[in-house]
Amino acid sequence: MDAGYNPRTVEEVFRDFKGRRAALIKALTTDVEEFYQQCDPEKENLCLYGFPSEHWEVNLPAEEVPPELPEPALGINFARDGMQEKDWLSLVAVHSDAWLLAVAFYFGARFGFDKADRKRLFNMINDLPTIFEVVTGMAKKQGKEKSSVSNHSSTKSKSNSKRGSESKYTKAMQSKDEDDEGVGVEEEDEDEHGETLCGACGESYAADEFWICCDICEKWFHGKCVKITPARAEHIKQYKCPSCSNKRARP
Repeated sequence: MDAGYNPRTVEEVFRDFKGRRAALIKALTTDVEEFYQQCDPEKENLCLYGFPSEHWEVNLPAEEVPPELPEPALGINFARDGMQEKDWLSLVAVHSDAWLLAVAFYFGARFGFDKADRKRLFNMINDLPTIFEVVTGMAKKQGKEKSSVSNHSSTKSKSNSKRGSESKYTKAMQSKDEDDEGVGVEEEDEDEHGETLCGACGESYAADEFWICCDICEKWFHGKCVKITPARAEHIKQYKCPSCSNKRARP
C-alpha cells in the first residue's frame, strides 16, 4: 500500500510510526462513525490501513504475495455486528498496535538496524500510549493516577467557578488565570496538564494549546483534533466528543 516509501533511519521510522498511529487513532475515535460504516460485514475481508500522512482507509488486503509491507489484521469487518461496539473497537485497536510494531521493525530489519538502534526505536515507540490505551481511555486513567488529589481538586474547583461554557474550555486559559494566584499553584496545574493525554491523538498537553473536555466521557481533546475553535467553544453549553455523539445517534 506504501510502495516506494522507505524510511531508513530510526528517526524516520519513528516519524512513519507516529503518522500511521495518528491515522489509526483518528479512525477509531474522531472518525469512528465513518469507520464503522465502512466495515460492512457483508463485504469481503477488509483491513484498516494507516498511512504516514495521517490518513486512514478501510480496504481489501494487498494482492501481491508476499506483500510490500506487513499487512494489518484481515477481516475486521466480520466481527463488527457480533460484539459490543466498544469491544470491537478495542479488538481492532489491539491488532492495529501489533501491525504498527510489525511495520516499524520490518523497516528496522530491512535497513540493518543494530541492537542499539532497535532498542532506541522501541523506547521511542514505548513512550507513546498504545492505540488500545487511547481508545479504551486507559491512557487518561494512567495519567490521572500520576496526578495528586490536591492538583485535581484545585483544577476542578477553578473550572467550576467559571460559567458553563468556560468550565470545559481550555487548560491554557486556566493556567493564565492562575498567574495571579502564586507560582506554586501554577506549577502544580502545569504538572497535571502534562499528564493529560488527548482522547483523539494520544499526545500530551503543551503550553498555550487550546483543549476542550467532553461533558459525557470527560476526556480532554486538542481543539484542532476535534475541529473546535476557542470562539466556537464559547457558544457550546454541553460539548460531546465525536465518539459520544455517535453512540447516541446510532440505534
